[in-house]
Amino acid sequence: MKKLNEIYRYKTEEYSTDAVNKFNIYPDQIPSWLVDWIPEEGGYLMGNLEPGHMDFRFFTLGNLWSVISSLGTQKQNEGILNLIEAKWDDLVAHMPLKICYPALEFEEWRIITGSDPKNTPWSYHNGGSWPTLLWQFTLACIKMKRPELARKAVDLAEKRLSVDQWPEYYDTRSGRFVGKQSRLFQTWTIAGFLTSKMLLKNPEKSSKLFWDEDYELLEICVCGLSKSGRKKCSRGVAKSQIRI
Repeated sequence: MKKLNEIYRYKTEEYSTDAVNKFNIYPDQIPSWLVDWIPEEGGYLMGNLEPGHMDFRFFTLGNLWSVISSLGTQKQNEGILNLIEAKWDDLVAHMPLKICYPALEFEEWRIITGSDPKNTPWSYHNGGSWPTLLWQFTLACIKMKRPELARKAVDLAEKRLSVDQWPEYYDTRSGRFVGKQSRLFQTWTIAGFLTSKMLLKNPEKSSKLFWDEDYELLEICVCGLSKSGRKKCSRGVAKSQIRI
């Protein structure tokens, strides 16, 4: 919310090394739904399509992998899981997990997807719910010491997946229907569920699947961006960047 408020007050057309609005984002691009949707505690990494063009939707796959691969800082990783928990009814509801939120609708859907009949609002890649994302969510939760959040999602999926014959994806805003073109008995749906169960039962095995922070690499990146230069930069400074 704090960062969103900063963007809301950005000046545009700044072209210097001291520019605050480095990507020349226009504040008017902030969609009205986002202002009321984003929680006070929590956030996510959004897509920068090109200078001045942001995609403010929440994309689950990229955000989960940013946690798993330590792309984000500790605070950012915690914020992503906080957001999923706070917006559980939107991102999980009847079936984990939404591939993106919100769906493109009306004119936006017609223009961006070309009226794609497979990607109608809240279906397939346009806001559909994909059970295969469950194991990546579980892995991220275990890494951030939030297994209870993953267990809640797994318990929800367990009630429906076998009954629904292990579909590829689910439709509707809350994931209530099996997808209209969803294939059944999908290996990645079954494997995602079983992997989640195994990881929750044996959380120590999860360390084989995620990456811890590389402070040496981080030091190079931080020092490269620092105005003070390489000589004055230390590993302690770099490490502090990831632990805030």
